[in-house]
Amino acid sequence: MKALSAPGLFGDLFAAWDRRKELIKYVLLVSGVVFSVLALMRPQWGFNWQEIKRKGLDIIVAIDVSKSMLASDVKPDRLERSRMAVKDLLKKLKGDRIGLVAFSGTAFLQCPLTVDYSGFAMALDDLNVNSIPRGGTSLAAALRQAVKSYPENDKKHRALIIITDGEDHEGDAMAAAKEAAAAGVKIFCIGIGSKDGELIQVDDGNGGRIFLKDRDGNMVKSRLNEKLLEEVTAVGSGVYARAAGADFGLDFIYDKQLSRMDKQEFAAKMEKRYHERFQIPLAIAFVLFLTEAVLTNRKRR
Repeated sequence: MKALSAPGLFGDLFAAWDRRKELIKYVLLVSGVVFSVLALMRPQWGFNWQEIKRKGLDIIVAIDVSKSMLASDVKPDRLERSRMAVKDLLKKLKGDRIGLVAFSGTAFLQCPLTVDYSGFAMALDDLNVNSIPRGGTSLAAALRQAVKSYPENDKKHRALIIITDGEDHEGDAMAAAKEAAAAGVKIFCIGIGSKDGELIQVDDGNGGRIFLKDRDGNMVKSRLNEKLLEEVTAVGSGVYARAAGADFGLDFIYDKQLSRMDKQEFAAKMEKRYHERFQIPLAIAFVLFLTEAVLTNRKRR
């Protein structure tokens, strides 16, 4: 301002300006921002004990991790698309316990039934075609492993979601499905892939991709076997859905089937409920901003 004003005019321009009040306004503004940030951090202190009751289903998701799930007829590939869809399903769960079974030639319980959805998501991210050392695909192994993973004290609120291309190299899937149905498991299947089939690409060990070949040197093509999956769901009193584009089928199964099933009431437990105290720094910030806005930087006459 001194550079822009004529000599002797600077004092007249700023005769009414109070540097001390300007500093106070600055301190009020900065303090208001600090207390606003404190309010956003949601400070809590003090608590009371509250009884929490939870209702839900026991849902196990069995995902095929055989090499056929690397086929890219579903983008980016069948396995990755399955992971993405199951993560979307987690957002719909409200108190349901969920577990994860990985299967190919045999089956393995990747995550037991839990309400820790973030822990389940971590187990889901660890799935890959090397999770099960034995190759091939066995729906029977997935069904039997799932049945063993449910608690034995309740047989009315069990749901099993199988995500696979439907290939089965063991041949006794129907017998295992009947065993699961007898154990009270309601079976739902998601068929992923195309009926025309797709060649399977795998890593060549040098950062490249090559087509998977059988023992005779022929390239392996994986096709969706919908007939078997429909028969399995019929035995398990469930529903079959085909993953197509953006509609994977899990939303349909949950909204139209699982959400309407009778929920079991899990054992109630006592939890600490901390008292929210964000109102205190928020009120202080409001007063500081209001004071800063009202306060002038002009000198008194």
